[in-house]
Amino acid sequence: MNAASNPTTAETLRSALGGLLDGLPPKQATAAVERLIANYRGATPTNAPVLRDRSDVAAYAAYRMPATFEAVRSALDGLAEAAPEWSPGSHVDVGGGTGAATWAVDATWDGPRTTTVLDWAEPALALGKELAARSASGALRAAEWRRAVIGAGLALPDADLVTVSYVLGELTPEARRVVVAEAARAGQAVVLIEPGTPEGYLRIREAREQLVEAGLKVAAPCPHDGTCPIEVGQDWCHFSARVSRSSLHRQVKGGSLPYEDEKFSYVAATRFPALPVPSRITRRPQIRKGLVLLDLCGPEEGPSAGLTRATVTKRHGDLYKAARDADWGQGWPPPSV
Repeated sequence: MNAASNPTTAETLRSALGGLLDGLPPKQATAAVERLIANYRGATPTNAPVLRDRSDVAAYAAYRMPATFEAVRSALDGLAEAAPEWSPGSHVDVGGGTGAATWAVDATWDGPRTTTVLDWAEPALALGKELAARSASGALRAAEWRRAVIGAGLALPDADLVTVSYVLGELTPEARRVVVAEAARAGQAVVLIEPGTPEGYLRIREAREQLVEAGLKVAAPCPHDGTCPIEVGQDWCHFSARVSRSSLHRQVKGGSLPYEDEKFSYVAATRFPALPVPSRITRRPQIRKGLVLLDLCGPEEGPSAGLTRATVTKRHGDLYKAARDADWGQGWPPPSV
């Protein structure tokens, strides 16, 4: 059963993160955050843990976990919309760190569910388990947190759902191929998420091709399994998730606004039948007087194939009302119109 993006899970996560930096010297927390920001924005594949100790992990969770949670939850919503009668009875999170993706899965689908989190950093696993213990979810509290090298030699247990979020960019190209291949072998559904940068999009595009070659079908965000119509170097496919900032989050990130927008790229693919959208809104809709402009990615063939722009005006009636309410990343047209 779909949990319809349960807001209680997000609130519980924010509460669990609330006291995370208590007792950690401010300078130490700030230094850890700055190093993580540099790593996140950089391009230095490692095959080594990014999170080295408790201070790193606490800073990461405060700085990145709320945004990662919302991005993964948005990507999972795409899969849930494409497979409304399906829910995962087992979940493996590859490179799961402190567990943002496990919380996002719990916010998207009701249990029961077995959960396994794999990561190479023991401090991240320890903190992830600590945070999960504060949840009201039996699936989160019972999750298994296991150390594993994410790369060559990775062996995953079979699972209904395999997630790999904000990990591929930390790996060498060879290790990326190994991880994606193993996710494709083990998962009935695979969801990969990367930062919404040109580089993150290229990693998702490459992994998408690998998933299709392995026999999976793209469920979201793409309306088809064919070649991405975006010309490399000219644009990139990405989406946005709104992140509510707690006072802790604003303190760590040095921001004043009560929210931020997390940009991400993703692909969800399945071995079971799914319902891909006719088209996907690929940019924030532009609302003008009496009309709405929608940038769309459409099917592989036909009059709406590829990248198109739709102009929806008042004379379109209910479709115009739907366009005014439409959001970046949603399918188009709505099934009810």
